[in-house]
Amino acid sequence: MINPDKKIVFLTLVAVAIPIAYWGWLKLHTPHTVAVAENANSAQRVAADTLRFAADAPQLLFLQIQPVAAFPEPLVEPLNARVSYDDNHTARVFSPLAGRVLKIAAEAGSKVQAGDPLLVLDSPDFALAVADGAKANADLQRKKDTFERAKQLYDIKGIARKDVESAEADWHQAEAEAQRARSRMKNLNTSSATSDGKFILRAPISGTITERQVNAGSEVRTDGSNPLFVITDLRHLWVLVDLPERQLDKIKLGHPVSIEVDAYPDTTFTGRVVVISGTLDPLTRRIQVRCEVDNPALKLKPEMFARVTPVASKQGGLPRVPNTALVTLGLYSFIFVEQSPGVLQRRRVTLSTQGSQYSYVSSGLNAGERVVTSGALLLNSELSGND
Repeated sequence: MINPDKKIVFLTLVAVAIPIAYWGWLKLHTPHTVAVAENANSAQRVAADTLRFAADAPQLLFLQIQPVAAFPEPLVEPLNARVSYDDNHTARVFSPLAGRVLKIAAEAGSKVQAGDPLLVLDSPDFALAVADGAKANADLQRKKDTFERAKQLYDIKGIARKDVESAEADWHQAEAEAQRARSRMKNLNTSSATSDGKFILRAPISGTITERQVNAGSEVRTDGSNPLFVITDLRHLWVLVDLPERQLDKIKLGHPVSIEVDAYPDTTFTGRVVVISGTLDPLTRRIQVRCEVDNPALKLKPEMFARVTPVASKQGGLPRVPNTALVTLGLYSFIFVEQSPGVLQRRRVTLSTQGSQYSYVSSGLNAGERVVTSGALLLNSELSGND
């Protein structure tokens, strides 16, 4: 019978010997296979500055390759700005009469046409204006008839000439008063002739109601500080830029600008400089610059924060690459350009402008070429390792 202690020792030796034997067998039979696999996955240097990878090389998974687009060259770094109403296409609506609001006919966010009702106001002042107009018309008709009778009497020598002249003067005075009353009603933008005091406040322009600061039942005054409604055409906006004084010489009237907002990181809007303030804010040491921008798709919204970059007015543009695509060797900058799938060439380029995120290439690269935007440093290490 086998001793239990010897049995345990024997099993232990067998458990240790089997992995060692298997490892030795792998050592003898797999070196060539591993080497072949490493050669298949490693980059091949086909020229002094060119690497070639197999289609299934794992290194390609760490690379991002994108085509290069051309953009106008910026004159300065992006400037802080905000989107604002274009006052040339905006109306801040106040009531010309005092009264109590009976009905709100339009809501914030709705589109209106010029002449559409905004609210209905119970206004004694409007009833008085209507009454004044009616009295002026009646007085005009009476004095006109009086003048006609005076002329007839004068023709038969029934009255003196001065009585005719006096009647004519009264008629012209009544005519002027009636014209004043009609102008007053026209100024109120209403054609109503009722005396019930119901005044309808109407939209002066077509556009979108962006603000409403009145509620049904509230009292409206003519000397209020806040408009009841703000109506604007959102297809036209201003962008207000705070320009540091050291960069004042970089911007001129009419210069094109590139506008970016956080809501649309991949979209660039274009505008132009229309006003440069003639004074400097003593507190911020900034000069306000006003830019006009068209907004046909209504993507931009008033009060958005924006980044504005003045760009060169020359036609065309320069290839723009992210700074992650650049490799600096000594005094020179390089990028990796895809020649064909898996073939990447390191190419020297000349930078015109280098910003915090993007650089503009003046020579060595054409728009449309595919560039490694992420992983360029790994490729450069791979190229240097094959030296």
